[in-house]
Amino acid sequence: MPEIRKNKITGEFVILAPERAKRPHDFVSTKKDAPLPQHSPNCPLCTGNEHMTPPETFRYPGSGPWSIRCVPNKFSALSPEGELWWKSEGIKTSMAGVGLHEVLVETSRHDLCIALMQDEEVKNIVRAYHNRFLAFHKDPRVEQVILFKNHGTAAGTSLEHAHSQIVGIPITPTQIRYRYEDAHRYFMDNGRCLLCSTLDDELSDGKRVVVESTHFAAFIPYAAMSPFHMWIFPKRHSGCFGDATVEELDDLAVVLKKVLRMLYIGLENPDFNYSLRTATPAEAGSRHLHWYIAIIPRVTKTAGFELGTGMRINPSLPEASAEFLRGVDISL
Repeated sequence: MPEIRKNKITGEFVILAPERAKRPHDFVSTKKDAPLPQHSPNCPLCTGNEHMTPPETFRYPGSGPWSIRCVPNKFSALSPEGELWWKSEGIKTSMAGVGLHEVLVETSRHDLCIALMQDEEVKNIVRAYHNRFLAFHKDPRVEQVILFKNHGTAAGTSLEHAHSQIVGIPITPTQIRYRYEDAHRYFMDNGRCLLCSTLDDELSDGKRVVVESTHFAAFIPYAAMSPFHMWIFPKRHSGCFGDATVEELDDLAVVLKKVLRMLYIGLENPDFNYSLRTATPAEAGSRHLHWYIAIIPRVTKTAGFELGTGMRINPSLPEASAEFLRGVDISL
């Protein structure tokens, strides 16, 4: 019989459908991409092609050949120039579309992705995320910073060279605001953070935990919206990614690489998105907000039922997906 589970963090219901249930192996990617070259002469993100992008805003290392760089997005969703304004006339409300939008190039090599990098390379990427996150929040027009990665065409990427994006927007999106309100309501009813409670339950149960480290735990939620949908929670309560210590950032990098490598090997490099869910630096000390990373492999498609109801049908049991990933040999 199908089971409907509620995700208390997102507030959404998910249908787990045993009749449609597939074995985890059935989600292995069938795409057969040709091997990528180390350098592509036409790729604007490759080393040697820096003239193809706007002037960089960040580089690591600071001198000599770079391994990571940030550049303004040539097709920015928002304008970096201009003052913030807001107006409302009857039913019409609008504001200036000002903000920041950067591309973080994760490697100078065209053929690498996080799953295939050395731990130190991934640590440098996470440190760069932290640097740009804090830099964006210094702009008084920026209210929220959205950091995300699209990997593969099904995830929305148009450039195959490994990169992430960072967007500073002048508002708090409705979805984020609703989740903040739910988290605050849970705290007022229970006297503790909803995400801390969730993490305690997941670690105690253990069935959906994929990776656990000193500072983080990666798990597939009890009411995962889709197969292999995964969260990485910091064990230390904090509302903001900007509050993470150097030790936590390095530990996060190792966990992130492990889970992406599990997906890369176990599902043969599926398309995926990941995003950073975090409050602002000013809210780091909040008792009810707790930052985390969400990873969503694009192994199923949204169809009419999902669009018509806002509910998802997950044909894979979260417990089975987690067990499958734990069994992937990432030493290959």
